[in-house]
Amino acid sequence: MSNRLAGEPSAYLRQHADNPVHWRAFGDDAFAEAESRDVPVFLSIGYAACHWCHVMAGESFEDEETARYLNANFVSIKVDREERPDVDAAYMNATQMMTGQGGWPMSVFLTPDGRAFFTGTYFPPQPAPGMASFRQVLEAVQDAWTNRRTQVESSADQLARKLAEGLDFNRNLLGRVNAAGDAGPADSTGPAVQLPEPGEDPATEAVQVLLRDEDPEYGGFGNAPKFPPSPVLAFLLNHAAGTSSTAADAAGLASRILEAMASSALYDQLAGGFARYTVDRKWSVPHFEKMLYDNVQLLRLYARWSRLPGPHRQLAGRIAGETAEWMLSELSLPGDAFASSLDADTVVGGEHVEGGSYIWSPAGLADVLGDDDGGKVADLMGVAEAGTVTATGSALHPGTVPDGDDARLWERVRPELLEARRHRVQPARDEKVVAGWNGLAVAALAEAGAILDRPELVAAARRTAVYLAEVHMDDDGSLFRVSHRGRAGGIAGLLEDHAFCAEGFLALYAATGEHRWFDLASRLLSTTAGRFLVDGQLQDSSSESPRLRNAQGGTAAVDPVDNVAPSGTAAFAQALLTESAYSGSAPNRTLATDLLRYAGRLAGKAPRAVGSALAALEAAGAGPVQIAITGTESDERQEMIRTAWECPSPGLALAVEKAGETPVPLLVDRPAGPDGRARAYVCRDMLCRLPADTVGQLREQLEL
Repeated sequence: MSNRLAGEPSAYLRQHADNPVHWRAFGDDAFAEAESRDVPVFLSIGYAACHWCHVMAGESFEDEETARYLNANFVSIKVDREERPDVDAAYMNATQMMTGQGGWPMSVFLTPDGRAFFTGTYFPPQPAPGMASFRQVLEAVQDAWTNRRTQVESSADQLARKLAEGLDFNRNLLGRVNAAGDAGPADSTGPAVQLPEPGEDPATEAVQVLLRDEDPEYGGFGNAPKFPPSPVLAFLLNHAAGTSSTAADAAGLASRILEAMASSALYDQLAGGFARYTVDRKWSVPHFEKMLYDNVQLLRLYARWSRLPGPHRQLAGRIAGETAEWMLSELSLPGDAFASSLDADTVVGGEHVEGGSYIWSPAGLADVLGDDDGGKVADLMGVAEAGTVTATGSALHPGTVPDGDDARLWERVRPELLEARRHRVQPARDEKVVAGWNGLAVAALAEAGAILDRPELVAAARRTAVYLAEVHMDDDGSLFRVSHRGRAGGIAGLLEDHAFCAEGFLALYAATGEHRWFDLASRLLSTTAGRFLVDGQLQDSSSESPRLRNAQGGTAAVDPVDNVAPSGTAAFAQALLTESAYSGSAPNRTLATDLLRYAGRLAGKAPRAVGSALAALEAAGAGPVQIAITGTESDERQEMIRTAWECPSPGLALAVEKAGETPVPLLVDRPAGPDGRARAYVCRDMLCRLPADTVGQLREQLEL
């Protein structure tokens, strides 16, 4: 056998194509080989931008002796967690259940039918205090497989049953629904599951819990590491746009977090864009990888924040604009889709240096700017002689938003520093295209372009949507999850891929009035309901591997809880809500609200786990706020469109008449004003106001 990763679409897998380990991709052939040889499977899961994945690869997977032992005693499978989140989720649950923690690289040992029996994360090449070496682990697993098979099988069975119980909880949390919108309790063959009771006012309870959990000194939640809490920020901004007694609290909390992140090292102060997380509570030491899924969410959040009243609006618009520009500059691929990530490491002299492209010393700043400006910028950006990332290197971390002379200094020197940084070795880019993340990019660029009045961002969203429609979509409305160099392949799209792409197409319809995008979204949602609602139960995959089913005790995976991105469940519900506002589909709206019932059960106990579902519930409760704008092209009509985008309601659905386009139902029987002049129709909760024939009337009806 030999290494078989060279032709894979994933950059992470291709990074291992020259390893002496005989890697295989996750699939039936690899497991069949393990069964025929009667050896266990070694499953290694990571991703291209993962620092410790690179470390373990260099220490162990590139080592000839370790590779010989692996090849003789195991079938080795390499998985990109971004390409196969279904595989990652199943075995991450197993790893956390067995060890109490998880992370990447993840190292899991499986029976040939897919059940996990021993798990871990990073293992060093030599024993360390409290940690066995990787070779010791391999030898212990091989010994157990050969001499204690009954114990191995028992451990695998027990772990699979535990995973099944967790999925049973998720199914009962969601309940049973069908595409017609009928709901009921879930059917369970497992043990009785104790579900939390829903509160009387989930949104208010969620805000109160989030306020208690806030880090009052540095912003955000918890201690370290600190991640951008994007899904729950979406809820806070949606709630802030309403009239609840806790709306002001939500607005304040969201603003504090968004400002803290924007003025920190999490945000690239030179080029824009956000790192994945910081390793410290102060947001000052980033883990430097930049992920598409983080940045598209944050782009959309900062654009939405710019619509809420307050002194933050200029900052919010600037961060949104810079993030969009960074995406277009650094992640755009030929064909107009977006790459998945930039690496955390920079390879310098053959060595992986974390953050090597981004860190500065006082001397380095002075070399570029001169002693005077260099010293001032070092003070402004928290760069001291003792580095925060390396012994002498620090990320740029102002800690507060510069103003006055500091702001003027920074704007003057920033181009020089950025140009100097561009001459450094740059991090690698993972160029696989993930359908769902690109769907979120379409939504973010379309919405930000409309809110910020930047048509070039809407044009970029359209180009990416064309790529998704032409490369990732089948004629039946289904999706492939990944593509590389314009060719889709691998697994069928997951629930999140279909939901995120539908959301993107609907946002692009709102920004352009082009019916094609509404039609594609409607087809996707119909396909999603048909494929992912099975016997009244929602599931995350429409074609789950039998090995994953075995790992999960014979059950299908469903997880309505947010991770770094919204859950597929909540995103599907949000897209259904938006589509129903345009089409008038009562079944879609009912299905959406039924799918979101689970959020009420967790809102007062774990709101950060269901932020996206709470955000969708806010949209359902606030709307729909339907705005139909008709009339021929004119300055007045364009001003009406800009005014409509100022409306911060999460229930907003904007439809603009466009010559030559089939009108969506929301536009039907909405005539233009006299002589074809612009006219706006505003409806709330299915009740319509008199037509607005001026921008002033529209602003009055929208209470702007």
